[in-house]
Amino acid sequence: MSPKYDDVRNSLLGWLSTGLREEPSTAAIFHQLCHRLVDYGFCLSRSTLHLRVHHPQWLGTRIIWVRDQPHADEQTVAYDVEATDVFQRSPFHRVIHTGKQVRQRILIFGPHIFQIYEELREQGHTDYSAWPLDHSQGRRHLITFATDRSEGFYDDEIALISDILPLFSLVTEIRLKNQLARTLLQTYVGPHASEQILDGATTRGSGVTVSAAVMMCDLRNFTQMAARRPRDEVIAILNDYFDLIAEPIERHGGEILKFIGDGLLSVFPLDRPDACDRLMAAVTEAYDALARRSPLDHQIRFGTGVHVGEVMYGNVGSTRRLDFTVIGPAVNLASRLEGMTKTLQRPVLISGDFVKAANCASRTEYLGNHGIPGFDDLMEVYALRIDAELHAR
Repeated sequence: MSPKYDDVRNSLLGWLSTGLREEPSTAAIFHQLCHRLVDYGFCLSRSTLHLRVHHPQWLGTRIIWVRDQPHADEQTVAYDVEATDVFQRSPFHRVIHTGKQVRQRILIFGPHIFQIYEELREQGHTDYSAWPLDHSQGRRHLITFATDRSEGFYDDEIALISDILPLFSLVTEIRLKNQLARTLLQTYVGPHASEQILDGATTRGSGVTVSAAVMMCDLRNFTQMAARRPRDEVIAILNDYFDLIAEPIERHGGEILKFIGDGLLSVFPLDRPDACDRLMAAVTEAYDALARRSPLDHQIRFGTGVHVGEVMYGNVGSTRRLDFTVIGPAVNLASRLEGMTKTLQRPVLISGDFVKAANCASRTEYLGNHGIPGFDDLMEVYALRIDAELHAR
């Protein structure tokens, strides 16, 4: 390697070792790497970074850097992409499965073995190289480089890339694992709870008392449905039902804390503006969406209980298995109201305390004072006015 590239390599290795402690983003580091290579004299025209992130909705991300474009383009990659013929007949497949570098000089004339090379030729690129990025536990990712220099990459440039990629792989693994931990926590405990856990709230009994609007939902006739329908169909119905109610909850700023079999527990903390109004909007939108469905759909019906009050928000469980959730009388009352939707034949029952807090009496119907199992005093119970009476069945 020439003295010039020796200096470049040392500079890049030093930057990767000590210059990125405050940068959490893999995409930003990749973007900076490409620009540094160009600043050091590389004729780099295009580069891509392919990462398997195992998000619940997609397998990975693809980051595309193109010279003279101000920002790298970040795209999601579907879980089924690796089963497609396009992927099977690509250098990506070869690199992922062999763990070896692939390099191809782009020919001006004549067909190439992979379609991606034809596309690169049409874009003006002349040389292409794809490399594995090996992380721990057998996880393998991919990075590619292309140039539009007429004579392609110099041998010193390929050698330099080979020298810096092991450290770049380590740097990206640290960020990717942090991202994966955050994604998994957000998926399983919600965004607010995940941030508290990442900040260190992992001790049993730790938590805070907060005021919140609480809603509890439960699918109707699930036991009979599960006994009569195939497993995969039951799971599909459950997912459809949870989508129906979860999407408006998340859109209006609620936190889904738990899926309990066919039930759902969600809170709207009162320290956020208009929490009660946003809960009402979420519930109304879910039932409106249900009412618009075809009668031939799988007959999803669910009851909802709504209350407001103080809840303990934190860790409960055994010494080695914790659950980050909310507990307290307000949660219990919301659950009891949901159970009463069956006997009172109304899909949504709301406590008098919530009606006062939300000032929503005009949108509800007073059903009188009722005894609530587990509570000493009679409580005012209201029903949300909605058109879909069949939801109560």
